Amino acid sequence: MMRYKNMFDKVSAKGQLAYIPFVIVGDPDAELSLKIIDTLVANGADGLELGLAFSDPVADGPVIQQATLRPLANQFSIEAGLNLIGQVRQKYPELPIGLLTYANLVFAQGIDVFFGKCKAQGIDSVLVADCPVKESELFEADAKKNNIDLVFIAPPDADDATLKVTAEKSKGYTYVLSRKGITGTEVAASKAKTDFLQKLKQYQSPPLVQGFGISEPKHVFDAANAGVDGIITGSAIVNLINQHYNNPQIMLEQIADYVTSIAQAAHTEHTYAT
Repeated sequence: MMRYKNMFDKVSAKGQLAYIPFVIVGDPDAELSLKIIDTLVANGADGLELGLAFSDPVADGPVIQQATLRPLANQFSIEAGLNLIGQVRQKYPELPIGLLTYANLVFAQGIDVFFGKCKAQGIDSVLVADCPVKESELFEADAKKNNIDLVFIAPPDADDATLKVTAEKSKGYTYVLSRKGITGTEVAASKAKTDFLQKLKQYQSPPLVQGFGISEPKHVFDAANAGVDGIITGSAIVNLINQHYNNPQIMLEQIADYVTSIAQAAHTEHTYAT
């Protein structure tokens, strides 16, 4: 799939970062979930990272954990989540769509079946949040067979050997952490370690996308300065859903405003980005 390559080529030609917002599919319900995703795209998202609700999301902080409870309470199944992503794909044929999930959900479906379903719904990449790169062979063959990019996480404290393997194994993009911990506990991105980003580039990693610690425009500029190619914001958007899901109009307006502010920061020409 060339969607990621096309997206990164397009933004980097303008000196911009790719903006990839994250939400849980089916939250707060299927209909509103689609409206939220439309709002993300309409207000500047270059791609999407979509999560499947899971009862034990270890990498996620309380904000996203709270959001996963709603689809689970509605009995919104994995099948329903994947079908909803298929609807998004039909609407936006060129948009890169990544799936963030957990190993248990993949195993429960059967690895080959799961990746087959992802392919059928037009998903470009899968990031199994609790699968370290050293376990990559669990999923590699089935991902490759179904033309799905496997994305791996590069933590800032990884040794060189791990960074090298991550750069080799990650496809589509590499998800980089500016710090350890869980999502949504914001530490200024400017305090992030950045030397490991240069190492990933030396090892010819696919584009680097920073996924923790970005909640406001200033963090986007810090990330650009550090040399990443794109950013993901999750907790800040999900927080707006948590606060306003009983008042959809306000929720969608606030999401639109927030996404616009981050997209504008991402799409500023970052002349100092390496």
